[in-house]
Amino acid sequence: MPIRLVYLVLLSSILATCAACAPNQSPDQLREKTAEATASLKRDTKAVAEGVKEGLSNKRSVDLNKASKDDLASLPGISSQKAARIIAERPYASAHQLVTRHVLSEAEYSQIQDRVVVDR
Repeated sequence: MPIRLVYLVLLSSILATCAACAPNQSPDQLREKTAEATASLKRDTKAVAEGVKEGLSNKRSVDLNKASKDDLASLPGISSQKAARIIAERPYASAHQLVTRHVLSEAEYSQIQDRVVVDR
């Protein structure tokens, strides 16, 4: 998120610079363009914040022993083929068995470990 904020600040400063350097503009035209750019920036910032909020709230847990192929494939880094392999290796006693059974690598497991559970 800080990178996006830096990007938005950079974009707004570029817009302000372009607006200030435009030839033959009256102060009123300059104020109007600056107000439009500011309103646009405010709208975009709000959209980014809503997107981040939505992304953070969508972190629901997936039960490895009950989840559908689509639910598993919705996890980061899990393809449809990997989801099918996870289903084929059921049942699991713990989520880390994805690694011990060589279904996923340790790196792949680390991407999803906070979003998978095993209910018995």
